[in-house]
Amino acid sequence: MREIFFAGAGGPEVIQLREVPPPEPREHQVRVRVRAAGVNRADLLQREGRYPAPPGWPADVPGLEFSGEVESSGPDVTRWQPGDRVMGLVGGGAQAELVLISEAELLPVPDSMELADAAAVPEAFLTAFDALRVRARLQSGERLLIHAVGSGVGTAAVQLGKLAGAVVVGTSRTADKLERAMQLGLDLGVDTSTGRFSEAMREPVDVILDVLGGPALADNLAVLAPRGRLILVGFLQGRSAEVSLEPIMRKRLEVIGTVMRSRSHGERAELVRAFADAVLPALWDGRLIPVLDRRYPMSELAAAHERMTSNQGFGKIVVEWNGN
Repeated sequence: MREIFFAGAGGPEVIQLREVPPPEPREHQVRVRVRAAGVNRADLLQREGRYPAPPGWPADVPGLEFSGEVESSGPDVTRWQPGDRVMGLVGGGAQAELVLISEAELLPVPDSMELADAAAVPEAFLTAFDALRVRARLQSGERLLIHAVGSGVGTAAVQLGKLAGAVVVGTSRTADKLERAMQLGLDLGVDTSTGRFSEAMREPVDVILDVLGGPALADNLAVLAPRGRLILVGFLQGRSAEVSLEPIMRKRLEVIGTVMRSRSHGERAELVRAFADAVLPALWDGRLIPVLDRRYPMSELAAAHERMTSNQGFGKIVVEWNGN
């Protein structure tokens, strides 16, 4: 089979393709023929040598999410049959023609959904669901602030926020992205190219989904309502900050960090079960939709990385295998 690998740490020039033996499924594992895979910032950081894969996952093969068809199964697999259309989230290795995954970590792809669209679902929607519904306990009528609302996680979070009955506010440095997010249900857009988001906020918010990190921390704490929850899922603008702890104590705030990649198989399976019960029906009936920015053939993965680096995209970038 073919797989993408990084021939060292560096720029897009280290992205290469190689032939390797196909992996063999073990107990409770499913082997999936990958048709499409999502591109994530974790891939770029791994390529640069700044985000190594967790133990047990390929050290040099990128890819955290995929869609495709079940090809074969190991002993004792009961949930899936060859030919089933599936999608999933892994700790690495998804940008290969074949990938192994525990049967309990797979999700079915709706019949009406293209596999390229399905590849945009696992990382964005599972991350947003876990952050908002599981960890932040977002309730109907609460106010939700989503930073970088045009990102893959951002576009998923807008829809999940509206599905939960929240009032959704989003930030972006691009007015066009805010306008497009309105079509997904965004109630208020804040253009951060003209100033600090905290100065434009009309009311406090109950939950913040933050991918910005340190530089935004003080303003996040300032705009949170009493007993508000700040969910940190990234640090695009910096890993550290010096802030007063007083607002956290005075307003009884919660600051919660979360990451998907390093979770155990058991944790992933538990999240997939909760997601399947609470969210999958809305993907099947069209209330929730994956938002694709661009589709590239796997041979143009370097261009996909450059597109993500440019920050011009809205939604997810997906790469596809040709000639399967």
